[in-house]
Amino acid sequence: MKKETKKKRKVFAVLGAGHGGLAMAGYLALKGFEVRLFNRTPDRLEPIRRRGAIELIAHDGEEIPRGAGPLKLATSDMKEAIAGADVIMVVVPATGHAWLAEQMAPHIKDGQIIVLNPGRTGGALEVHHIFRQKAIQADVIIAEAQTFLYASRAVNPAQVQIFRVKNSVPVAAIPAYRTPDVIKALAPAFSQFIPGDNVIKTGMDNIGAVFHPAVTVLNSARIESTRGDFEYYVDGITPSVAKVLEEIDRERVAVGAAMGFRCITAREWLYIAYDAAGQTLHDAIRANRGYYGITAPPHLHHRYITEDVPMSLVPIASIGEMLGSPCPAICTVIHMANMMHGCDYWQTGRTAETLGLSGLGLQEIRRLVLEGKV
Repeated sequence: MKKETKKKRKVFAVLGAGHGGLAMAGYLALKGFEVRLFNRTPDRLEPIRRRGAIELIAHDGEEIPRGAGPLKLATSDMKEAIAGADVIMVVVPATGHAWLAEQMAPHIKDGQIIVLNPGRTGGALEVHHIFRQKAIQADVIIAEAQTFLYASRAVNPAQVQIFRVKNSVPVAAIPAYRTPDVIKALAPAFSQFIPGDNVIKTGMDNIGAVFHPAVTVLNSARIESTRGDFEYYVDGITPSVAKVLEEIDRERVAVGAAMGFRCITAREWLYIAYDAAGQTLHDAIRANRGYYGITAPPHLHHRYITEDVPMSLVPIASIGEMLGSPCPAICTVIHMANMMHGCDYWQTGRTAETLGLSGLGLQEIRRLVLEGKV
């Protein structure tokens, strides 16, 4: 009688050695998975190479492994990093997704799964479009998470602390019918990932697009004068600021509806995520105990603007303009961010064109998202 062969465990590549990348790589390694860590700059990896592991510190109450997770490889060579990897976990700011897609394209192989953690708005569509432009023939699945799984912070070059792990995070693939394949591949390592409807939903349900840029811009004087010494959500979102957020939220939901998808409102999200309810968005924010104690950014060159404006607000407004769903409130925040930072986020951000949606009608967009075909 033949012995039953042991099922081979998935091999993971983690791209990005920042706070989130270290947390994910360390977690996977401590769970017993083979992990390859990639970072664009080799100097960042040197302490990890010397130690051969990432030490994971867990916050009290979080049921996750603790200790030193040994890595198979830490490299700045993309080909080396993803060779033989079953799942490629991209854990970099959304501003780096296009560059990583360009670097992965020559080396990607059949059967590999790419997951953006998270995609912000349009991440999976952007990577899918780049692969199409390069005529990639490999049978790969591109997916994105709605938000990042961990709240984490690197405390030393090879040591990271995880403060909180979300209970559930929707993940969706393009095409949507391949989402179950992604969840199945992730399940042995992550029970928190659940199937999302599609990449329009995961991207447009990016609530950070509502809460981050406008609150930061509208509190810019206070941030600069106090270096962020106030409670971001509790003090920074007054009734008047909340009214602006409600209008931004309305425009976001309307753009989703213009594509034929129902997006969750910010108030609904607060209730689902935190059991925080209220008649207005301001009331719901005040009812969320999880927001108390969170201080504002210490400066304005923060990802709440530098990432969330070009990678969240710009694509929403660009798609809205294409489909006849105008976003004047969102455009105002983008314009103010441009003036404050002396740049043009319209030029550097994701647009309907860079997402591969330009010129497509409603049925064609739905076909692309649901079937992966234009």
